Amino acid sequence: MVAIIPIVGIVMSSVVAFFYLLWYHRRRILLIKSGQYRKFSFDLSSFSLFTGLLLLTVGLSLTVLLALIGGLNYALLGGIIPLSVGIGLLAYYLIQRGSRGS
Repeated sequence: MVAIIPIVGIVMSSVVAFFYLLWYHRRRILLIKSGQYRKFSFDLSSFSLFTGLLLLTVGLSLTVLLALIGGLNYALLGGIIPLSVGIGLLAYYLIQRGSRGS
């Protein structure tokens, strides 16, 4: 009985996700046919700057806290991983900004 509950939860969430995607697709098709569809614009540069700064600060604070509490162990990865992802996103932002300027 205990093993059935997660399986039912996964199946039900998969059904909900499938029908959401199906109805969203049909809605988009109808909007295109009626001429009311507006393309969504996404600014990847601003997104990478915002998430990079957010992940950098969270990762730095987690790394320092986990290093003080537990020393050098595998729990420190909980802070190092978001820290490195944040640094990577900020590096992407700086590279993109440099390539657009020249």
